[in-house]
Amino acid sequence: MGYHVFDPDDLPGSPDHPCDRRSVSEAAELAQLALAVYTMAPGEQLPTTYHYHEQREEAFYIVSGTLTVETPEGEHTVDPGEVFVAEPESPHRAYNPDDATGAVRVVGMGAPKFDIARPYEPGEGEPTTDD
Repeated sequence: MGYHVFDPDDLPGSPDHPCDRRSVSEAAELAQLALAVYTMAPGEQLPTTYHYHEQREEAFYIVSGTLTVETPEGEHTVDPGEVFVAEPESPHRAYNPDDATGAVRVVGMGAPKFDIARPYEPGEGEPTTDD
């Protein structure tokens, strides 16, 4: 058995992300779950690209601030205490608008862990797989 307690602020940041991302999955060496804490200043986005996953189910719990999530159907505003869920094959881009009054803090999780993000170009229709 294994247990871990972390203060996300004590974990190293992920330099390859467009916002402050602290990976709990890496620190705890989780095998199946992608789990991270994100802090986005105004104008920053959570993912590296507008994307979807073929199999991964993702959820974003808003700790503070207001998250905006762009989807092909429109934008969703997610307030503190709420959860945004993206099912597989559902394109999305989570961000903090340029005109926001403060940062947004989000706990993001998804499984399976190694289902890579596939870029999505708005206006190109629904995502498709080459398999």
